[in-house]
Amino acid sequence: FSKFDRPPLLHIAFQALNRFICEFGRFPVARSEEDAQKFISIAGNINECLGEGGVEDINPKLLTHFAFGARAVLNPMATMFGGIVGQEVVKACSGKFHPLFQFFYFDSVESLPVEPLDPIDFKPLNSRYDAQISVFGSKLQKNLEDAKVFIVGSGALGCEFLKNVALMGVSCGSQGKLTITDDDVIEKSNLSRQFLFRDWNIGQAKSTVAASAAVSINPQLKIEALQNRVGPETECVFNDDFWENLTVVINALDNVNARLYVDQRCLYFQKPLLESGTLGAKCNTQMVIPHLTENYGASRDPTEKQAPMCTVHSFPHNIDHCLTWARSEFEGLLEKTPAEVNAYLSNPSEYATAMRNAADAQAKDNLERILQCLEQEKCETFQDCVTWARLRFEDYFVNRVKQLTFTFPEDATTSTGAPFWSAPKRFPRPLQFSTTDPSHLQFIMAASILRAETFGIPVPDWVKNTKMLAKAVEKVIVPDFQPKEGVKIETDEKATSLS
Repeated sequence: FSKFDRPPLLHIAFQALNRFICEFGRFPVARSEEDAQKFISIAGNINECLGEGGVEDINPKLLTHFAFGARAVLNPMATMFGGIVGQEVVKACSGKFHPLFQFFYFDSVESLPVEPLDPIDFKPLNSRYDAQISVFGSKLQKNLEDAKVFIVGSGALGCEFLKNVALMGVSCGSQGKLTITDDDVIEKSNLSRQFLFRDWNIGQAKSTVAASAAVSINPQLKIEALQNRVGPETECVFNDDFWENLTVVINALDNVNARLYVDQRCLYFQKPLLESGTLGAKCNTQMVIPHLTENYGASRDPTEKQAPMCTVHSFPHNIDHCLTWARSEFEGLLEKTPAEVNAYLSNPSEYATAMRNAADAQAKDNLERILQCLEQEKCETFQDCVTWARLRFEDYFVNRVKQLTFTFPEDATTSTGAPFWSAPKRFPRPLQFSTTDPSHLQFIMAASILRAETFGIPVPDWVKNTKMLAKAVEKVIVPDFQPKEGVKIETDEKATSLS
């Protein structure tokens, strides 16, 4: 946001580059003052032709930097644009999120050396790092190669960092060393986003496999893979000598406590820290420089907003509310309740004593759910599971809706006389169950299978056959709905508990 005036100039620069290539059949030679002047002249002509649509100042210094580095392909820049292009592809394929319908320019001129360097420093060395040397100089490249780096975590972010440092030549010199640690092992679910892992790596240590993949990218990489969690309990491994010898620390962690611990160690030993994190399409990054920037632990993220309980359970008005409600019900029915039942069955007297001593609404609710699971809704056969699923459908999508509209009719008003069912509230309509509706049968199929797995009941093959499943559902006797008077339905948006 500090470069709002930069994109128009970069647009001219790229047009000038295209014209330079057409005219001379090549890119400008790196660090060539002669080519830079030719490039600036072409850019000036393009700007003049634009008239009022041009820029006031073509900024010769910036265009010189542009010409000097036009030939270079830099891994960090390629990585960033690769991520953006990849996300645009996902947008186009999924129809989710709005794609870019414009030119998109990004520059990082501030990353260039501030002080003028000796032209000899930019001379190619006939190495894989010549592109970086042509932009940043051989001295910086040597510093990168001799750097002692500590990457904490080798998951999605860790794999990306490891690939990038290997391609840049970081820790690839005689004095360099990269240490990566992660106490986790590879699971099948990791393969979609942790790209250094393959099917045959499932069950192996993440850090070891990631290190091996990085070495295949750059055989000169000096790397040590550990399986230790970074924390107070491993200070015998990551001791004072270890921290004091580091050049930089890179966090690739998925929990705040570990991040805060690493941040404190970097603060104590005065080491720069690259902190970052991802959440879906969102991400954050923070470069912590000793005595220059604030550290990671100096600030806290604001508390995440939670959807009001009444909105989620009774008055949803967007898909996120529906997803939150579905997950809440799933966890309650298939995770929390079975866990409470198992705790009771393992030691009934001790569990009953604990609930009696608690003597709160939660304890009462737990006991009621246990009774419901073991007596009222106990399943012994798969047909029982189908019955349970059909009645659950009726409860969720018919009875609760009818009770809600009985308590709050379509013409209901608030205490101020305003219509109760006004935006963003949506007046609900109950579903009419039908075995010919694929989504209805899919609900029954999924719910009955999950219920069977919870009770350890074998799942028959016929459950995947829609006709046979429909016959099983038709056997279920569904009681008629009877509205209840005086039912309390939460309408206070300050209530956020989903329990």
